[in-house]
This record gives sequence, structure tokens and C-alpha cells, in this order.
Amino acid sequence: MSYNFFAYLSRMRYIGRWSLMRNALPENIQEHSHQVAVIAHALGVIRRDILQVPCNPEEYAAVALYHDCSEILTGDLPTPIKYHSSKIKGAYDEVERLACEKLLNTLPEQMRNAFEPYLNGGSAKRCHDLVKAADKLSAYIKCIEERKAGNSDFLSAERSTRKALEEYHLPEVDYFLLYFIPAFELTLDELGTIED
Repeated sequence: MSYNFFAYLSRMRYIGRWSLMRNALPENIQEHSHQVAVIAHALGVIRRDILQVPCNPEEYAAVALYHDCSEILTGDLPTPIKYHSSKIKGAYDEVERLACEKLLNTLPEQMRNAFEPYLNGGSAKRCHDLVKAADKLSAYIKCIEERKAGNSDFLSAERSTRKALEEYHLPEVDYFLLYFIPAFELTLDELGTIED
């Protein structure tokens, strides 16, 4: 018998993001999920090591890796549509839940319990605040990179995303914005190379 779970996951690279925007730098959900996992892990480390709040940064990273995997089956619904009304949001949440359930059923039964917490279960709920913030930080970084590439289509999104991040009132996010986001404005020469 053959199982489809990882073949499905490999198709994340075919699902484009920001479909309503002109993109100078196309992005797919596989790239995005990796970046969100890196940022979620960092936010967890900030929470644990800087703010001294016990947590498991690796759990945040794992949840973030799978946070958009339902889009393999649903596609990436643009934010203005997804959040247009509570009725649409509720219906889409149910579709995402069904997609995650379908994906879980493509694993051997003995493996499902290991993946379920990251797709629909306790870890996903427990880590929601920082994974959601990491997702928004990833969007903000995308806006910065598009602006730097000369694409003014993302200017409004950059402003609104920054405002949303500040309104989270999460100290982990505030720390990341203060100490890590400024480097995204730098060129590679300004960041430094191996010889520096």
C-alpha cells in the first residue's frame, strides 16, 4: 500500500500566494511555511529565553510548518475574501478542517496521532498566538521585499500589516520588530559577507 501524505505536501510549491497582487517576487506556500516556521521558532525562543515564559519553541516551529497545508486541497483564498464576513470565515474554517482531516487520512494509521496535533489538534490551538503572529510577520517581510524590489502595489499592505502587528500587543512580536525587522531593509553588502 502507498500513502499520499508527503506527496501532497510536496505540492505546496505549486500553490501561489498573494494572487490578487502584482508580485515582483512570486511566493508559494512551501516557501512561506518555511519562513513562518523559522519566525515562529524565533518568537518561541524570545518568549522562553528573553521573556522567561516557559514554552517549547520547537512545537511552534512544527505547527507553523503545517499551518497552511490544507491549502494543498483548498488553494490560497485571498485575505479580503476569507475575512469578508464571519459567515465566509466560518465556512472556510470548516473546509480547512476537512482538508486537514483528508490529509491525515493519507498517513498510516500508526502515524496519524503524531501529525494530528500540528494540523488540527492541541498543539495548533496552544501555539496559535505566536504562529499567527509569525504568519503576519512573514507577510510584513514580503511587503518590505516587494517595496525594495520597486513594487508599490504592496505599500498599503505594508502599512496595514505593520499596524496589525503592533495591535497584537505581543512582547515577542514587539521584540522581533525592534531587533530583527530593520535588517530586512539592508542589502547583502550591508548585511556583510563571510569575509566581514
